[in-house]
Amino acid sequence: MAREIEAACREHGFFYVTGHGVAPGLLTALEAASRRFFQLPLTDKLEIAMEHGGPAWRGFFPVGAELTSGRPDHKEGLYFGAELTGDDPHVRAGLPLHGRNLFPRQIPELRPAVLAYLDALTELGQAVLRGVAISLGLDPDYFANGYTRNPTVLFRVFHYPPSPPATGGWGVGEHTDYGLLTLLAQDGNGGLQIKAPHGWIDAPPIPHTFVCNIGDMLDRLTAGWYQSTPHRVRNTSGRDRLSFPFFLDPDFTAEVPPLPHHPATGHGDGQRRWDGQELRAFTGTYGDYLLGKVSKVFPQLRDDLP
Repeated sequence: MAREIEAACREHGFFYVTGHGVAPGLLTALEAASRRFFQLPLTDKLEIAMEHGGPAWRGFFPVGAELTSGRPDHKEGLYFGAELTGDDPHVRAGLPLHGRNLFPRQIPELRPAVLAYLDALTELGQAVLRGVAISLGLDPDYFANGYTRNPTVLFRVFHYPPSPPATGGWGVGEHTDYGLLTLLAQDGNGGLQIKAPHGWIDAPPIPHTFVCNIGDMLDRLTAGWYQSTPHRVRNTSGRDRLSFPFFLDPDFTAEVPPLPHHPATGHGDGQRRWDGQELRAFTGTYGDYLLGKVSKVFPQLRDDLP
């Protein structure tokens, strides 16, 4: 399996996860509660708008409020993360993106569904990272004993209305994810595309699987041996689309230097990254990198940063 992970991360940066042991009922309950939430009137959804989450940056955003490369996305969504009390060291330290989640009073079943899903996907993400570690010639618990001993756990629920016909708008434009791993559950409506060496290809929904892709920090850690691949979404199904991206990322306070036995390789196609950024040139902690990225997605929340 580790060799298959290596091949997928080298060629595409994406693969499907099967046989994962996540109970189907968890996603069924989460999807049902999420659909009920997005059917609420906008005024009800705005009761838990992200502006009420303070520096934790949790809650709801409406269609067009999230930007990708400076352009509004055609989606609305909910931001969640690990449920942390005021006693958590990161919360006591006042670190952004850490704290309590915001849940809607109108859909009480959403809270237990989200929290159970966070626990299950954190366990699955650590298992996948064991396979990634073996594929890199590392101890299986390299990540669990280091970068993800206290991981940055982020979770989104996105609702993509049908894209208007004959328009160039995207549910979410071309981008890469920021951390180590993303585990994505998607409904049956499709729309996800990844940038393969020969062009854009679909990553269609396969029942009872998760789409896994690597993020910028794993690209940086391996000095480009594993590539953080651009992807995008456009909902052309004519129906409402839901997706559930879960992000298992390094500790907010950790620096992520390249592994010493993986010299910089660059990207296999010889092209610069989609955004022109050189990941190896970045200095600082993962939190520094994450805040720089997220503050561009939600520029209106920058003032909440300490």
